[in-house]
Amino acid sequence: MARPRKYNVTIPGLSCYTDARTKKVYWRYKHPVTGKFHGLGTDEEAAIAIATEASSRLAEQKMSQLLMARDKISRSLGEGISVSGWLDRYWKIQEERLKLGEIKPTTVNQKKNPVKVIRSEIGNKQLSEVSVRDIADILEPYKERGQAIMAQVVRRVIIDVYKEAQHAGEVPPGYNPAQATKNPKAKVQRQRLDLDEWQSIFETAASFQPYLRRAMLLAIVTGQRLSDIANMKFADVWDDHLHVEQEKTGARLAIPLSLRCNAINMSLREVIAECRDRIVSPYLLHHHHTVATAKRGGQIGDKSITTTFSKARDQSGLKWSKGTPPTFHEQRSLSERLYRDQGIDTMSLLGHKNQQMTDKYNDDRGKNWTVIAV
Repeated sequence: MARPRKYNVTIPGLSCYTDARTKKVYWRYKHPVTGKFHGLGTDEEAAIAIATEASSRLAEQKMSQLLMARDKISRSLGEGISVSGWLDRYWKIQEERLKLGEIKPTTVNQKKNPVKVIRSEIGNKQLSEVSVRDIADILEPYKERGQAIMAQVVRRVIIDVYKEAQHAGEVPPGYNPAQATKNPKAKVQRQRLDLDEWQSIFETAASFQPYLRRAMLLAIVTGQRLSDIANMKFADVWDDHLHVEQEKTGARLAIPLSLRCNAINMSLREVIAECRDRIVSPYLLHHHHTVATAKRGGQIGDKSITTTFSKARDQSGLKWSKGTPPTFHEQRSLSERLYRDQGIDTMSLLGHKNQQMTDKYNDDRGKNWTVIAV
């Protein structure tokens, strides 16, 4: 059947026809390689979106094949590999390291967007011909938008890309144009949390799901990261200790149940006891009701905890005139400061490898006054 004349279709492979019986217009897409037609239904906008995406992916695939062919020719001539070609190999290296447990899934996920940016900006260049200027041009837009932290992340990934290339012999030893660029400075705008503010948010949290107050207590009493708190199980408690294997660093901590935070007058044993209720669940923090994808007794996700904390913080009536309001993570810094005043070894508690990192958490970023003794 002929395509209706009123439809001006310009996307390659996309066409439409009218069903003689129903008088409805149906859309279809012809694959340029196989020649097969794929029905797309009657929704014109959806059909156009699908056909556009298909054409885009085919174009990317063709470009990738061209680059691979060019890399083979270049290699035979001793000219090296393209950035895009090396990124394919670099990503396989990351996946292998992930399988071996050398890096965490979060580390791999953090590299996805920077790798995509590198490929789009300098993918066609030869790996050994990328200049410091090329890297600076990639970082500059982030700095102009005030995204200095993201610029740091992209720069760090590019440095790693070239380190792996050096190990593989694709570039000369020491050749790393990203390292020659200036590391963007990012001033942390997020405000610290003090004890009075924490108590105000904790009181407001009483009107939310029970897991929020329990999460806040665990954050202060254990000093652990959000992801580790969400993963805590009752089975992790044995020999009078709570055992935590940190997701980010792999550090394995055995925290005594007798550990008490004097500032809130609660021990870890008491906090864990408060997490026990009539809900059958392996997790300290768990759902009390089945809602949507959340099941009764199921684990509370990181995002749910931090989002609910932010809501309680905003409803507490507290105001932060400078910078951005503190997030759930700021309780880790507050815990460190409270325990340091108690004389606790906070470097061990937080799972840090050096005191310098712990001292960063101890910095209140100019929040409090320094009292001069006379």
